[in-house]
Amino acid sequence: MNAQKVMNEEDLKIAFAIRENVFVKEQGVPLEDEFDQFDTLKGECEHILVHYNEQPVGTGRIRFVDGVGKLERICILESFRKFGLGKIIIKALEEIAQEREATKVKLHGQTHAEGFYKKLGYFTASDIFIEDGIPHILMQKELTNK
Repeated sequence: MNAQKVMNEEDLKIAFAIRENVFVKEQGVPLEDEFDQFDTLKGECEHILVHYNEQPVGTGRIRFVDGVGKLERICILESFRKFGLGKIIIKALEEIAQEREATKVKLHGQTHAEGFYKKLGYFTASDIFIEDGIPHILMQKELTNK
């Protein structure tokens, strides 16, 4: 199990396929809402892929907004959940934030994942809100220097 930064268009397409599988097909997010102007290799985001037995099965991205790392589009293919891959994705994105000298990260987490994020040091910073028809909460974390 390892995470790697997406460095080429082929890996970016794999990340997109994972996101489409999870968010669009499984959760019903409209395709036009899932992908945006930040989904490029040379954009404002850095994307990662996580592998299980050398197979890409999860992804996430980080975008920097006013010096804060915003973790986005975090997902794992259904049959690979419960292997600890979510933690690997979050840690990899946090490392990117630290490399960029961000001292804080935030995310819009689906409410069912609130406990998972709390175990990783995040705190709930909002009431529940709806995003793409799914209940979410804003979660934040202060980063410490490496």
